[in-house]
Amino acid sequence: MTIQIKSKDRVTDFGEVNTSKREVNAMLDLVEQEAERLDSRFLEPACGDGNFLIEILDRKLNTLVKKFKKNQYEFEKNTVVLIGSIYGLDILEDNATIARKRLFEVYLKIYQNLFKGSLNKDLIKTIKYILNKNIIHGDALTLKQVNSENPLTFCEWGIIKNKLKRRDFTLADLLAYAPFEETSLFSDLGEEVIIPKPIKEYPLVNFDKAFQTC
Repeated sequence: MTIQIKSKDRVTDFGEVNTSKREVNAMLDLVEQEAERLDSRFLEPACGDGNFLIEILDRKLNTLVKKFKKNQYEFEKNTVVLIGSIYGLDILEDNATIARKRLFEVYLKIYQNLFKGSLNKDLIKTIKYILNKNIIHGDALTLKQVNSENPLTFCEWGIIKNKLKRRDFTLADLLAYAPFEETSLFSDLGEEVIIPKPIKEYPLVNFDKAFQTC
């Protein structure tokens, strides 16, 4: 059962009221196909301790298991696609920490159940690394790190011929190209596509070596 209010002070100071599981799933049902697609990216700008992100992860994991439960290599490679597609942001540091932990534990349980005895330790390290990069302690209103002038930065994780490609973007740049105009990043109207410029690109590494992109 979801604890919607942790304390009155958190409600007063930060407006924190966690969304119930029933409400989360009702909203995700409206975008059911996207929520189940491994590479469909989701950003929760006030993720709390991860209620939305957990349900998205569960739906994506169901797809992953159905497709690749008998192929460990493909399961692991697509794990990176899946985990890399889930992003969260919260102004409270403890929430971001708990959200990362919950997501990791849900994934690890599935992975262990399927491939006990042959777990890829580098993959596990990679999952932790990506979650640390994707679930951020920051302020969605200022688009900056908490108590800092540093801009919020998110990583894009892509698979190119079984190799992992990382590119970093500021959240401000990504929002500037949000898909609301005909020339946006996701335009399907035949117009020129505007793509935000990454602030940093990294060399290709094996898909289970994300931690080498430091």
